[in-house]
Order: sequence, then C-alpha cells, then structure tokens
Amino acid sequence: MKQVIFSADDFGLSEAVNEGIERAHRDGILQSASLMVGAPAADDAVRRARAMPNLKVGLHLVVIEGPPALPPSRIPDLLDPTGQFPSDQLRLGVNYFFRSSIRAQLAAEIRAQFAAFAATGLKLDHANAHKHMHLHPTVGALLVRIGRAHGLRAVRVPAEPAPVLATCGTRTGTGDHLLYRWTDLLRWQVRRGGMVANDHCFGLAWSGAMTADRLVRLAAALPEGVSEVYFHPAASRDPLLDRLMPTYQHEAEMQALCDPAVAAAFRAGRAQPTSYGALG
Repeated sequence: MKQVIFSADDFGLSEAVNEGIERAHRDGILQSASLMVGAPAADDAVRRARAMPNLKVGLHLVVIEGPPALPPSRIPDLLDPTGQFPSDQLRLGVNYFFRSSIRAQLAAEIRAQFAAFAATGLKLDHANAHKHMHLHPTVGALLVRIGRAHGLRAVRVPAEPAPVLATCGTRTGTGDHLLYRWTDLLRWQVRRGGMVANDHCFGLAWSGAMTADRLVRLAAALPEGVSEVYFHPAASRDPLLDRLMPTYQHEAEMQALCDPAVAAAFRAGRAQPTSYGALG
C-alpha cells in the first residue's frame, strides 16, 4: 500500500506562511503542519489551527536559526548575541554532543517548546526539527525522551530515497546516500522510544522548489509504504522570508498544493492520504 502525508513546515514563522498553509489546507491537499512555537506569528498560527479542526499540527522544534521559547538568560550558551539560535550547524552539532552544560540547556529548551505546544490546547500529531536538527543524535534522543512525556507518538525521519529522485530526473551524489544511511540512527531512536515514523520523506533535494511538475513526477514514482511530502508554502513574500530563504518558491509551493492536477496525479498513483495520527 502507498500512503502519503502532505505537510508544511514553519507554521508560525510569519503571517504570509500561515496564510499559505491555511489556503493549502482549505483549498488543496495539505493535511498537516509543524508549528514553531517561538516564532513571530505563532499566536496567529494557533488561532488559524483552532479554526481548522482537520489540520493535524505537530511541533517544529527549533534549535538552530530561530528564536527560543525560553528567555535568553536561561540558555545563554545556546544563543548568539541577538538572542537567537545561530545558523552554524557544524559548531552547534559539536557543542550539543560534547559539552554537558550546553546539553542541559538544550534539554531545558526542548522541554519548554513541548510545554509551549501543550499550552496551545492543540493535539500533538507529530514532531520534527527545523533544518532536520533531530538527525543529530543528542537532539534526536532528547526529542524522543522529552516528547514521550508530552504524548508524542510520531516523528518524521527525513529518509529520502535516491532511486526515486533519479526516476524523477534528479541527480544525487554520495552525500545524499550517506545522509539516507544516517537517518537509520534516528529511526532506531524513534522505534526504541515506542513511536512510529514514516518510511520515506520527500522535500530535501527539492527544498523550496516543490513545484507542481515535480510533484506529478513524484506521484508516479512514489514507493510502497508511508511517504511524507513536506513543503514551505506561503501566500506572499515578506521581509523575513526574503532574509531567511531568498531562493525558496513559497508561493509556487502553495499553488502546487492547490493544483487539481497534483491531486489527480497522486490519486492515479493509488496513494492514500493519511496522517501520523492515523498510523498504527
């Protein structure tokens, strides 16, 4: 059986993103979204989610390039001088793994983000991390352990199979294959925690460019099992998106989610829509 979860990241980042997610859900195939609880438009996202009871919402954990949930004074070693998580993935990864004082602050921040999600009153459908930082073994372990205490039962594993991309006309390299193998560690952590995960994930190689033509090709090549196809939709550009993701085609991704031809292609490929909450 082929099952597919259509999801959106960065819910709460800006009102343009929130509007894009709402349109893609109401008028298109989008089924779920991942909330950044400390982001500038998080309150607006929660308000919209409450008005869309069929939208499944999870936590988009932010421990890189974004705002924290805790006051900077509580986690000073995690943040840059502006009070944000920095963008240096390598340096963060080393610190998270080797420095016990930073790991303690990281655990406190992850607890705070799960608690902030719980405070919204929304049902926690799943969790993942901004820029897939939960592939880091320390972040992944904390997300599973702390999430379990907050009722978490499903986690995205960003395992994108290179052969499927090749069928869709996208070339892959050694780095793509190594990343795919590295996701096995996260999958083991998730299963060890008694949780479920997707089998496949699409949106890495085409991040910010999940256009209708690519999705039609993907629908024909979708493998057996549960695939999550994730997006970064927005109704319009804004200064924050221009600064953080200048090359992303946010509006085109929203349009693709609302394109009848895309929905028809997945139906023709016999992909059954589902959600993390529906997985056994």
